[in-house]
Amino acid sequence: MSGAPVPSGSRAYIDAAMDAVELLPVHGGRAAVFCAPRPGKKGPNEDAALVATLDPECTLLAVADGAGGMRGGDRASRIAIERVRDRLAEAAPEEARARLVSALEDAHHSILSLGLGAATTFAGVLIDEQRLRSVHVGDSVVLVMGQRGRKRLQTVSHSPVGYAVEAGILDEREALDHEDLHLVSNLLGVGDPRIEISTELELNPRDTVVIGSDGLFDNVVVSEIVEAVRKGDLLDVTVALVERTLSRMVDPAAGRPSKPDDLSMIVYRPD
Repeated sequence: MSGAPVPSGSRAYIDAAMDAVELLPVHGGRAAVFCAPRPGKKGPNEDAALVATLDPECTLLAVADGAGGMRGGDRASRIAIERVRDRLAEAAPEEARARLVSALEDAHHSILSLGLGAATTFAGVLIDEQRLRSVHVGDSVVLVMGQRGRKRLQTVSHSPVGYAVEAGILDEREALDHEDLHLVSNLLGVGDPRIEISTELELNPRDTVVIGSDGLFDNVVVSEIVEAVRKGDLLDVTVALVERTLSRMVDPAAGRPSKPDDLSMIVYRPD
């Protein structure tokens, strides 16, 4: 697998089947993006991703993962990404957070109106002059780390297993083998979803941000992700992480997690 830079500007990845990582220049940094269905899958990619430049100083990076085993997962993730993209297209930085929440609420009602039982996660970050806030629903994850490997932010998956890890009942490696790993308790398109917003975090020059669907986080332990991407060329480390994740999906081995799934990830660094 290889990767290459592409022109700047907003880009949505919907039913994408990428065979290479793309590198996008965004305000204040660069984002490496990958989005593809699980190896060997014949149906649509139920993941979607978005890199959106809101104005010269504000960027949104996001992934959405249509709920597996439920009809219309690909439509649900598409609706979430498209609603967010369209609602934020003309937003000023001071309006971005409110418009993002409004877009997710609108996406929730639109998914419900499909009448399919469809649902999707959403995980994203708003970066305004290197001030970051995460916004998420479900078990897609936002992870922020320093160059020395210190985790500065990790969103809690809205799931029984995610809450057990947060409470210290399970460690992250045990969680990947848990029989309830597939259960998600908070989704757009189901019930009355809770949109969780982090406090503001000032990014340091050598920080790395990873946003990923469970195709990443169910196959690679967080400590491995941190070690893999905390330093080195952004494109190279993202390509290596994608290759490691896909390899585990197709070649399970004792002592390693393996869960074939659609995969979307965005890896961002400030310049």
